[in-house]
This record gives sequence, structure tokens and C-alpha cells, in this order.
Amino acid sequence: MPREIDEAWVEEAIARYRRIESLRDEFDKAVRATEVTVRSPDGLVEVVVTAAGEVTAVRVVGSLAGRGNRDLSVSLTTTIAAATDAARWARDKLRAETFADYPPLGES
Repeated sequence: MPREIDEAWVEEAIARYRRIESLRDEFDKAVRATEVTVRSPDGLVEVVVTAAGEVTAVRVVGSLAGRGNRDLSVSLTTTIAAATDAARWARDKLRAETFADYPPLGES
């Protein structure tokens, strides 16, 4: 038995799909453009990372006086790890803001 096609439902589904695609494009652009700056606890190193996780800058901003290679390595490692977490946080926040009207599948 053939079913009737609900054209209004199909049109609404297409419109929602297009809106989600548009929001995804906005989200992708925002993720690439949003930067987070993280500084090491000792104030020696600063790392800038995009919400996409791309490290765009690593700077030694504190004094190296009295510090050895190991100190610098620890500061870099710690700060890059924190920058990764900061990028994830920024990405999650952007996702929540961008797709606030669209809960994950399975939720109402």
C-alpha cells in the first residue's frame, strides 16, 4: 500500500538540514578563528592555541636566568598540555553556543 508523501515535513526537514549545515560552517570558522592563550604556572612560557587545537605561538615570556633546559622543558610540556585542554574547552563552548537549539540525537 503506497504512502502519501508529506511535502510539508520534507520541506521542513530540508530547511533544518540546510540550517544545520550553515551552523556547522559557522562553527568551523569560529573554531579556527578563536584563540586561547595559556601561561605556564611559573610564568616562563606562553602558548597560543586555536579552538581547533592548532598551536599558533609559543613564547618564552619569563626570565631564563637561573633556569636550565629541564626547567624550560617542563614549562613547555605543562603549558602545551594545558593549551590542549583550553582548546577543547573553547571548542565545547563554541559548540554549545552554536548548536544550542539542536540537542544531541536521542535527547529531547
